[in-house]
Amino acid sequence: MQAPTYFWEDIDPGFEIETAHHKATTEEIIEFAQEFDPQPFHLDAEAAKDSLLGGLCASGWHICSLSMRLVYDALISKCAAQGSPGIEEVRWRKPLFVEDTVRVKVSVLEKRSSASKPGIGLIRWQWEMLNQNDETISLLTCWIMMSKRPQQMDATSEETA
Repeated sequence: MQAPTYFWEDIDPGFEIETAHHKATTEEIIEFAQEFDPQPFHLDAEAAKDSLLGGLCASGWHICSLSMRLVYDALISKCAAQGSPGIEEVRWRKPLFVEDTVRVKVSVLEKRSSASKPGIGLIRWQWEMLNQNDETISLLTCWIMMSKRPQQMDATSEETA
């Protein structure tokens, strides 16, 4: 495991990053739905045509899972992340259809130190999944706990250690 690139002190409100792109496939949409959300418009293209959504599309929970993977690869894997106390809000704005190519734009909204854990800070993020037409697929707002940068030992402490 490599050392983190980002500690809590390194990320401030206004920080933004975009993830890699991902193209949704029929197989992955159906596979996720079979396991976790077996509604007809996630499983069957013909049934989906007659639904309110108008075509085979990913489950909202699939969208959240895909967002997590993209954000993990682009950012969280490089952070001194310590988990999350939860998601504040998830909004599904538009379906994620087969062949859509999506990415996630991650923005920092605010940050604060933990009142109970001095070595931890919290960062409030917004994750916006966008399709190939820059249309918003989903918006997610959450807090992530991150370690603060370890304090360096001063020279006198090192000499006596």
